[in-house]
Amino acid sequence: MIVMKFGGSSVANAERIKHVASIIKAYKEKRPVVVLSAMGDTTDHLLAAADLAVTGTVDVAGVAKLHEETAKELGINIDTIESLLAELKQLLTGISMLKEMMAAYLNSQGIDAKFYDAWDIGFVSDSNYMAAELLEEVWENIPQHLGAYDKGADNAIPIVTGFIAKDKRGIITTLGRGGSDLTATMIGAAMNADEVQTWKDVDGILTTDPRVVKEAKPVPEVTYEEAQELAMFGSQVLHPRSMVPVRKSGTPVRVKNSYNIESKGTIIVERHSGKVPPVCAITSVKHVQVIDMVSNRMLGAAGFLAHIFNNFLKWNVCIDVIATSEVSVSCTVSGKEKLEGLVQDLSKACDVSVRRERAIITVICDVEHSSAILASGFDALADEGINVQMISQGASKVNISFIVNDDEADRTVQILHRAYFG
Repeated sequence: MIVMKFGGSSVANAERIKHVASIIKAYKEKRPVVVLSAMGDTTDHLLAAADLAVTGTVDVAGVAKLHEETAKELGINIDTIESLLAELKQLLTGISMLKEMMAAYLNSQGIDAKFYDAWDIGFVSDSNYMAAELLEEVWENIPQHLGAYDKGADNAIPIVTGFIAKDKRGIITTLGRGGSDLTATMIGAAMNADEVQTWKDVDGILTTDPRVVKEAKPVPEVTYEEAQELAMFGSQVLHPRSMVPVRKSGTPVRVKNSYNIESKGTIIVERHSGKVPPVCAITSVKHVQVIDMVSNRMLGAAGFLAHIFNNFLKWNVCIDVIATSEVSVSCTVSGKEKLEGLVQDLSKACDVSVRRERAIITVICDVEHSSAILASGFDALADEGINVQMISQGASKVNISFIVNDDEADRTVQILHRAYFG
């Protein structure tokens, strides 16, 4: 058994849905469970509709138009989704329409398929509706619902909606952005699948963003930890939460390209099967702020850092990267954060300054060789006049992060990519 998850760009229109159906058909003998993300920009339409719903206005025209036009192009009965459109106007759960269309199209092509909402196969979450966490019982629920298919007693390929669940009261919840990845890895982990395949629009995990470096190339193999760090620091291939279930079960995850099915993609495993590469990939996060805090009161003072971090907790500001010395602390936060209140409180204990329009550059690497990695990278940056303003080596032992000016981010990535990958 395998789990196949298809992202929004893979099912963006009728032509892509037909192509995905052909991929599912090719893997039929491996007994796939298929998880679908929302079509194209549907997630953005839904979030916009949710924002309007808060004000008392329900507008799902964008979602409705996309799905109605696609159903007509696929030649399936528009009535199949009319009832769901009505439900959408009340519940904003438009993702369900895609799983019905995919199942209907597969059946029309002679491939036995059956659609399920995630809660139909046991997805139960807490009530944090925009970023719900799955409950522990999901591990037992999924095998109970998919056991017949796994054992061959039921041959209809399950087509499951990603991104959604229900809480204990039966109210629909959403798992947040990247929730469809979590749906797929949760199914794969609970069912002890041979592999979870997440189909994207790139040839796996790349050495860096191909929009920045056109020579970026696929990375054949990364570990769960490396994949999580990549996701935390800018890579859009997988969501960090999606690694949690498969790390627990040891289930491999393969990132493949639905536009290039011959590509082997990237396999994500517990540990490298061969020699650990010195550098795996380079990522960047732009538009961050650096907060510098300096005070001689830090010197030998117990509890000073606790005082600082309590202020971040008070103002609900999350820290990404941090570096400390005897008398100073520097950290990065999102550029979207409003910092006036935090800075005012911090100023009572230390001198505070904020540097805006900065970027985090992260090198995913084997930090056991960090000296050589930093030497070659920093030599290349120095030759090009790039000044690194802060550096932090993660406790995870797989990443080194540093700060540069925002307008230098792309050039920094390009320079490092040449230094590390040629």
